[in-house]
Amino acid sequence: MRHRLTLRLLGIIVSLAIAVVAFLALSKALKGVDLDKVLAAMRMVEPMAVALSLGLVAISYGSLTLYDWLALKMIGRDDLPYRVAALANFTSYPIAHGTGAVLLVSSAVRYRIYAPHGIGPGGVARICFLTGLTFWLGNLTALGLSTLYAPDAISQIDQLAPEINRALAIAILVGIVGYVFWTWNGTRTLGGGKWSVPVPSGRNVFLQIGIGLIDLGAAALSMYVLIPETMNVGVAQVVVVFIAATLLGFASHAPAGIGVFDATILIGLGGAHTEELLAVLLLFRLFYHLIPFVLSLALFGGVEAYRNLVKQKRLEA
Repeated sequence: MRHRLTLRLLGIIVSLAIAVVAFLALSKALKGVDLDKVLAAMRMVEPMAVALSLGLVAISYGSLTLYDWLALKMIGRDDLPYRVAALANFTSYPIAHGTGAVLLVSSAVRYRIYAPHGIGPGGVARICFLTGLTFWLGNLTALGLSTLYAPDAISQIDQLAPEINRALAIAILVGIVGYVFWTWNGTRTLGGGKWSVPVPSGRNVFLQIGIGLIDLGAAALSMYVLIPETMNVGVAQVVVVFIAATLLGFASHAPAGIGVFDATILIGLGGAHTEELLAVLLLFRLFYHLIPFVLSLALFGGVEAYRNLVKQKRLEA
């Protein structure tokens, strides 16, 4: 018990430290920014780039629904149709990420969606664990591969030499390969009793990594297509910085990684184009965070209202 409390306290301290450092860096990066130039840069984004970005956001969220679909198969509930998994994922992820309380909110929303289908708290806990595992496997694999290819990009953020970042990338990839071998026979479990979670076999790990890479790749590209050519920013650089920003945002537990994500992007990609990049960030926030957040809230509210209406009609019958 004391060990768990110590770990939680350490996690809170790390999250606060990341948030404080990020906000200090963000305030420094935004010093002297001309708001009129930012708005002008937003108006200069081509409609085709906007449409392409929205399409990539849709692909990213579409691949996210596969997190729950795969998790249901892994816990033996492949009898549930894909639409249930998609509903649970799309209502839980944007709301949970938008509020910052990812584990608590995603578990509560998923329970509301899955409970009528016979999945209790234990099943929801397994699904949350497996979807989180898919997220981290995909992100760490993408981080390792992209850093291995462009170690200079991450050096702008962690201030380490490219050689050290490349060595860290190799260590991450070696760790993932070791994890694949460790899980290959499909007999690994975590926890105990009704709270035990079967760790996916090595074969399914490849599927998890693939889904995570599609999700992350589409999300990063949805930002990349908004960046003007005059900034001369490469795809690999955007992917590396985007992954680092995403992971730091999650680690900070800030709603939608606000402040932390933005500071990391501005530090990693900004340079002399702060206004242009800030315009890209605002558009990306609108497309990837705000619109899905509003849609998921409306969808979840609609589902709850419909269920209450059906329940009321049954009581009146």
